[in-house]
Amino acid sequence: MEADFVIVGAGSAGCALAHRLSGAGASVLVVEHGGTDAGPFIQMPAALSYPMNMARYDWGYRSEPEPHLGGRRLACPRGKVIGGSSSINGMVYVRGHAMDFDHWAESGADGWSFADVLPYFRRMESWHDGGHGGDPGWRGTDGPLHVTRGPRDNPLFAAFVEAGRQAGYEVTGDYNGEKQEGFGPMEQTVWKGRRWSAANAYLRPALKRDNCGLVRGLAERVLFAEGRATGVRLADGRDIRARREVVLAASSINSPKILMLSGIGPAAHLAEHGIGVVADRPGVGTNLQDHLELYIQMAASQPITLYKHWNLAGKAMIGAQWLFTKTGLGASNQFESAGFIRSRAGVAYPDIQFHFLPIAVRYDGQTAAEGHGFQAHVGPMRSPSRGAVTLRSARAGDDPVIRFNYMSTEQDWEDFRTCIRLTRELFTQPAFAPYIRHEIQPGAAVQSDAELNAFIAEHAESAYHPCGTCRMGRRDDPMAVVGPEGRVIGVDRLRVADSSVFPRITNGNLNAPSIMVGEKMSDHLLGRDPLPRANDRPWLHPERESAQR
Repeated sequence: MEADFVIVGAGSAGCALAHRLSGAGASVLVVEHGGTDAGPFIQMPAALSYPMNMARYDWGYRSEPEPHLGGRRLACPRGKVIGGSSSINGMVYVRGHAMDFDHWAESGADGWSFADVLPYFRRMESWHDGGHGGDPGWRGTDGPLHVTRGPRDNPLFAAFVEAGRQAGYEVTGDYNGEKQEGFGPMEQTVWKGRRWSAANAYLRPALKRDNCGLVRGLAERVLFAEGRATGVRLADGRDIRARREVVLAASSINSPKILMLSGIGPAAHLAEHGIGVVADRPGVGTNLQDHLELYIQMAASQPITLYKHWNLAGKAMIGAQWLFTKTGLGASNQFESAGFIRSRAGVAYPDIQFHFLPIAVRYDGQTAAEGHGFQAHVGPMRSPSRGAVTLRSARAGDDPVIRFNYMSTEQDWEDFRTCIRLTRELFTQPAFAPYIRHEIQPGAAVQSDAELNAFIAEHAESAYHPCGTCRMGRRDDPMAVVGPEGRVIGVDRLRVADSSVFPRITNGNLNAPSIMVGEKMSDHLLGRDPLPRANDRPWLHPERESAQR
C-alpha cells in the first residue's frame, strides 16, 4: 500500500486533510483504528451521551489519579471511529476568541494569528443562522461543515440569555462573529437533523474519489530512512508507504504516543522503554491542557424541562420521530444558549464559558434525583495547570499514561469559585424567577471557600478538550515539537496536524479549531500560499481594564 500522503487518524483534522489533499489531486491513504459511524447512537444529536460511553466508539482513556482532585481518575474520551471525536462529541461549535490565535502567533506559531486563521474558518463553514441573527460577513457559506442553531423553543433558553443581560453582561447575536463576549444562541454541527461530523462533512466526499482510501488498523510507529519519514507500520505488521509525507492526526493523546513509539521525544524517557532515539524532542507529550467544568443545577418549579421525556416511552417517541423524520428533540444536542464572560476587571477577553441545558443530567446520562431541573455547565477557559502524556510501555496496544495535573495552582481554585458564584448570581435574576424552585448542586448550604473547594474537588469533570502535546513553535524553541507548518522538528517528511499542535487551549470547545488546523495544514502540505489575511477587527469590551461586565 502506497500513497503520496499517509494520514494517521480519521478525526476532525485528518478528515479535513484527506478531503483537501485528495481534492487537489494527491493520492491519500487514511489509517483509522476505529470502525463505522453508522447507526442512531452517533448520528442522532440528542443521543450524544451514548457514543462517548461506548467502547466500540471510544478509546476509553482515563487519567492517572489526579493529586489535586482527591486521587480521582477522570474520563478522557477520544473517538475511535471515523470522524474521530467529532463523531462522539457534544457537537458544540466554537471557533475560539481572536486573541487566542494572536497568542499562538506571539508564542512562536508564526502565521497562525487571528488574521491568518479567520479565512480558514470561513472556508470550512456552511453557516445557517436559523433566523436568530448573527454576523454573516464573518462567516462562511459554502464550506463542507454545516453549522446551525437549535430551534430554542424551550423558554429556558431565552431566560438564560435574558438573565445574563439583567446581570449587566453583553448580549451577542453571534459568538463566532465579531463579538464573542456575552450571552446568546449556541451553535452546533448538526445538519438536517443529523450529527454533521468531520466524517460526514469531509471524509465521505473524499472517499468517493479514486485517489483516497481508508485503511483499518492500529498505527504502531512511523518508519524512517536516513532521517526521513517513509511510511507507517501497523500493529499487524503491514507497512503503508508515503511517497511525499506522513501526517499524524491521531489526537492530542495518540499523536505524541506514536511520535514517542517512533523514537521522537524526550531521549531519557524513550531510553526507559528501550526505544532508539531518532530525534530528541523534550516537548513531545508535555504542555497537556484541558478544560474542567462543573454543572450548577437548579430544580424547576414548572414541568417544562426535558425531564418529562426522560423515561422509556418518552425516549422511544423522540427516537421514532427522529428515525423517520430527522426532526423533533432528537435533532438537537439541546445546548442552544451560551455565554462567554470575563471573570474580573483587567481580563482582556472572556475566560469563562457557559453551556445551558434544560435538564439536570450528567454526561453519562444519569439525571438528578430531583426530577425537573436545568443546569449551566461552567468552567474557566485558561487554566495555568499543565500535564503530560507519556508511554506506559513500548507496545502500541498499551494505553499511554495521561496526567492532566488539574487544579495544581491557587489560581485554578480561585477561578472555579468565581465561576460558581457568578453562575449563582445569574440564576437569581428576574428572568429565572418563574422557573426556579431551589439549587440542587452545589446546594445553598455550600458557600465558604473551603466548602466550594471541597465541591470542586469532588465534582469537577473534564469538558473533554485535551490539547497542546505537540505544540507549534519556532525551530530554536527547545520545547516546540513542530514548526508553524506542522513539520516535526529534527526529521523530514513528517508532520502533525490536530489539536496537539495548539500552543495554548482556545476559548471554548475544540472541534472547530481542530478542523481549522486540518484545513490550514493542507495548504502547507500542498505547498500553496496561505489564504490572504483578514482585516476584520473583533469586538473587545471598551471598559475591560476597569470593569468585569
